[in-house]
Amino acid sequence: MPLHADWADIALRLTCAFAASLIIGLDRELHERAAGMRTTILVCLAACFSMICANLLLSQTGKEPGSFVQLDVMRLPLGILTGMGFIGAGAIMRRDDGFVLGVTTAATLWFVTVMGLCFGAGLYLLGGCAFGLAFITLWLLKRVEHHIQHDREARLVVILGREGPSEEELRRLLAHPPFRIRRMAMRLEPDSGRRELRYDLRYSAGVGAPPPALVADLAGRRGVEQVDWEF
Repeated sequence: MPLHADWADIALRLTCAFAASLIIGLDRELHERAAGMRTTILVCLAACFSMICANLLLSQTGKEPGSFVQLDVMRLPLGILTGMGFIGAGAIMRRDDGFVLGVTTAATLWFVTVMGLCFGAGLYLLGGCAFGLAFITLWLLKRVEHHIQHDREARLVVILGREGPSEEELRRLLAHPPFRIRRMAMRLEPDSGRRELRYDLRYSAGVGAPPPALVADLAGRRGVEQVDWEF
C-alpha cells in the first residue's frame, strides 16, 4: 500500500471494487438470491473506502515527542471485516427440517469485503485474483454442480388397492441403487383392503433432476391408486 495516494489512484481503486462486486452480485441477482447486486456493491465499496481512509491516514501515524497518542489506522478496516462477520452470521438460517440456508450468502458478503479491502489498499493484482476465483466459484462451479450426484432425501407414498403389488415386491424395487430405505410405515383399511405405504428414502441424483423412472413405473401398475413423490 503506497504511503501517498492521489485522486486518480483512488478513483481506480473504487472503480475496480465497484465493477468486481457488480459482476459477483449479478449472479445472485439473476437467480433471486439474497445479497444481490446492490448489497455486494455496497459491502465491497464500504470495505474499499475504509482501506482508502486508512491509506490516507498513514502519513499521520507515529508518536510525536511528548505525545501519549498513537494512531493505529488498521483498526478501521479490521472493524469493517469483523462487522461483516456478524452480518454474515445473521444471514444464515436453519429450517425446522434441519436444512441450512444462507451459507453461500454469508460467504459471498465476507469475500467481497476482503476483495474490497484489497482494492482499497491498491493491491490490484491480489484483488483481481480474488475476483477471478470468485467468478469461477459462483458461476462456473455452479454448472458443475448440476452434474454431480448428490445424496438426497425423499418420501414415497403409494396407495394400493386389493389387487396392488405386495409390500415385499415394493421393498425389492426400492432395495436397489440409487435408493436406500431409511424408514417405512404402513396404514391398512381392513374393510376396503386399501393400503398406504410410506417410505423415507435416500437416493443419489443431480441438482434439479426429475423424479426417478420408478415413480412412473409404479403409477402404471395394476392396483396402484396413487403415487406421491416428495424430495
